[in-house]
Amino acid sequence: MDILTLLGIAVALALDTVAVALAAGINLPSVTFRHTFRLSWHFGLFQAMMPVIGWTGGLTVRPIIEQYDHWAAFVLLLLVGGNMIREAGAPRDDAALRIDPSRGMTLVMLSVATSIDALAVGLSFAVLNIPIALPALVIGIVSATGTAAGLYVGKRVAAAAQIGRYADIIGGCVLICIGIKILAAHGAIPLP
Repeated sequence: MDILTLLGIAVALALDTVAVALAAGINLPSVTFRHTFRLSWHFGLFQAMMPVIGWTGGLTVRPIIEQYDHWAAFVLLLLVGGNMIREAGAPRDDAALRIDPSRGMTLVMLSVATSIDALAVGLSFAVLNIPIALPALVIGIVSATGTAAGLYVGKRVAAAAQIGRYADIIGGCVLICIGIKILAAHGAIPLP
C-alpha cells in the first residue's frame, strides 16, 4: 500500500475523533494539557488497536474469500463511508459532551465509538493481505494528533458542530474512493 493511500485512510478514520474533539473543545470550560493528553492518547490507542483486531479476525476468513477479497474490502469501505455520510445528516446529541469527555466511562465509550470504523478497515487489510503494523501506527498517530488539534480548534471555533458534519461527509467520501481504487487495482472495474 502506498503512503498516500495509507494517509488518506488514516485521515478519514481520524475525522470522527476530530469531530468529537471539536465538540468537546466547545463544551469544556477550559482545555487543559490533561484533557488533551487523555483524549489524544485514548483516541489514538483505540484507533491503532481496532485495525489490528479487525486484521486478526480477517486472517481467519481470508482463505474463504480470497478470490473476492477486493469486493469484500470495497463493500466494507462503502458501508463505513456511507455510514459516516449518513450520520453527518443525523441530529447530534451534544448533551453527552457537556460532561468531561476525557474521564471515566465517557472516555472509553467515545474511544470505542470513534474507532469502530477502524475495525472494518483492519478487516479489509487482512483480506487484501496487507501487513498491519505500519497502518495501525499511522492511523493511531494521525488520530491522536487530530484529536489534540480538534480540542484546541473547538475552543476557538463557535460553529464546530457544523464543521464536524462536513468532516464526516469528507471522511466517508474518502473511504468510498479508496474502495473504488482497490477495485480498480484488482481489475474489477475500469477507471479512466
